[in-house]
Amino acid sequence: MANKRVIVDPITRIEGHLRIEVEVDENNVIQNAFSSATLWRGLETIVKNRDPRDAGFLMGRICGVCTYSHYRAGIEAVEDALGIKIPLNAQLTRSLMNQALFIHDHPVHFYHLHGLDWCDVVSALDADPALASKEALKYTKYPVATGEGDLLKVKDKLKAFVEKGDLGPFANAYWGHSTFRLTPEQNLIVASHYLKALEIQRTAAQLMAIFGGKQPHPQSLTVGGVTCIMDLLDPSRMGEFLVKFKEVANFVENAYYADIKMAGAAYIGESTVTAEAGVMNFMAHNTMQLNQTEYLFDAGIILNGDLSKVYEIDESLITEEATHAWYEDNEPLHPYEGRTNPKYTGLQDRMTVGPKGEDIQSKSVDDKGKYSWIKSPRYDGKAMEVGPLASMLVSYAKGNQKIKKIVDDFLAETGLPVAALFTTLGRTAARCLQTKAIIDHGLETFNTLIENLKVDQETCAPYSIDKNKEYKGRFIGDVPRGMLSHWVRIKNGVIENYQAVVPSTWNAGPEDSKGIKGPYEANLIGMKVQDISQPLEIIRVIHSMDPCIACAVHVMDTKGNDLGVYKVDPIYGTSC
Repeated sequence: MANKRVIVDPITRIEGHLRIEVEVDENNVIQNAFSSATLWRGLETIVKNRDPRDAGFLMGRICGVCTYSHYRAGIEAVEDALGIKIPLNAQLTRSLMNQALFIHDHPVHFYHLHGLDWCDVVSALDADPALASKEALKYTKYPVATGEGDLLKVKDKLKAFVEKGDLGPFANAYWGHSTFRLTPEQNLIVASHYLKALEIQRTAAQLMAIFGGKQPHPQSLTVGGVTCIMDLLDPSRMGEFLVKFKEVANFVENAYYADIKMAGAAYIGESTVTAEAGVMNFMAHNTMQLNQTEYLFDAGIILNGDLSKVYEIDESLITEEATHAWYEDNEPLHPYEGRTNPKYTGLQDRMTVGPKGEDIQSKSVDDKGKYSWIKSPRYDGKAMEVGPLASMLVSYAKGNQKIKKIVDDFLAETGLPVAALFTTLGRTAARCLQTKAIIDHGLETFNTLIENLKVDQETCAPYSIDKNKEYKGRFIGDVPRGMLSHWVRIKNGVIENYQAVVPSTWNAGPEDSKGIKGPYEANLIGMKVQDISQPLEIIRVIHSMDPCIACAVHVMDTKGNDLGVYKVDPIYGTSC
């Protein structure tokens, strides 16, 4: 019997536009997978020929979620090119803003994007609130929003949704799916935390705004340092940061972390979330500066899942190719030399599986040709997974005691083996553990900044740009979705070339010229789908990597060819 083609398009509850296609055999086991990004953007082209000091402000618009990540990367790539060393106060302030981003991003991802892959909300209608309240105490001494009265109100809200035939944000999901493992009471706990997280994410966003002016799209970074000196010298503003940090930390510790422990114990026997990852190479860069010399998370590479050895990153071995991406130039190139000339070849007609499992004719990717707007990044020719799992594994394998304790405690409390880290469950847990590491240790950055401000109030470094010189520089660091790098060349005082290699490019990139699959595709192959008309397993795996396809897809032409012309009307704004 011929394999069937199953298409999930669009993948929802992500940032950007992504379709996943898989081929399943007669037993519904995935034999092949194709990750296709269907969005095409052009910020790397827009930034060309601009003043380098504009790069951060423009590149921050790559995405509405990762705004600070790209903003900072654009600023620091230019600082690296110009050889600028920013003051310690600026370094620590940027680190605190980065912490604010992570502890906002990760809980939002779990509860509002990924949590519904683990939690059967409709099942919560069968829960006993009194029993659920007692269940919450198994995972933390100080549970959040899980008193019997709190849970009764949540259950009533869910019931009202169901009775009026409108599940609102919980609509169009695969409730009752056979791979759900939480009990009705556990599902009610997660549903309560889903609603509470809506409040907490507002507080976390305010953390960023204290030093950034606003969130999203903060405005306080500039080439040379930061501009929020008046906030840094205002005790009330610093106190506000501390109070809000502790509020978010309480939710992370007593709701998010507790729920992940609960899910970890519940899903031990579910094979679709405990199968070994398809790509066992992991890469992470150091991030979250704690003091003048120390970072919370380490840099390095793990190959073939071997935690006994961590390799240093050689930046010269990073390349991108476009064998299966919609661009003309297929050969692997280092980002400084990258070429991105579009060559869209479209989709093809094929028999696929319809929403009820029936055979239908539809448009499908050309898996023998080009099928995505994302390139295929490689390190020394190898596919790499980046993200919180990679960050935690690298730090764990390097013997980072702060990280090792958090990981070992989690494994002991859930009964999971170390091997479980290399799975969809482990990837989801790692995002939470990374958040816990920040709330446990992030205030060291805050305290270091307070002490340094007593003797040093510098926040910006002087510099100059020589229009007769050529410069090149890069930013490399881990952001919420993994290792991000921005690469810039400056000539005649303006940006000559710019390239961003983002986490979702590493993870979502298509097969390369050697037939090597990227993490999205490889991690799906071999997995059994219980019901091809309800492919929850596929969505759960992809969501575990927190796709940000808006970040991953961009346009650049190093030869200076026009890819689009934009005119600004003084009355009506921009048109093309």
